[in-house]
Amino acid sequence: MKVGISVRIDVTKIDKSRLYKGAKGTYLDLTTFVDTEQQDQYENNGFISQSTTKEEREAQVQTPILGNVKVFFTDGQTEKPPQNLGGVSVEEMDEDIPF
Repeated sequence: MKVGISVRIDVTKIDKSRLYKGAKGTYLDLTTFVDTEQQDQYENNGFISQSTTKEEREAQVQTPILGNVKVFFTDGQTEKPPQNLGGVSVEEMDEDIPF
């Protein structure tokens, strides 16, 4: 499935201490949650915030919401349920149990 998502953030809300230097620039880790099926009253499909560390997640620290995300394109395909790639059915397995 292909999805086009527009992101809009308020850069004044960025915690500058979370910026880090990399080999080719300065980076910021972000996290977004997107619901392609529903929109809020402003037609947004989700939000974006600064990522948290494992320790922060365990302590349930929440970072401020920096902005919103909006789905502007989908190719119409949906996720397919997992396929049974062969093997033995439950009924066949039960026949071999001696009790």
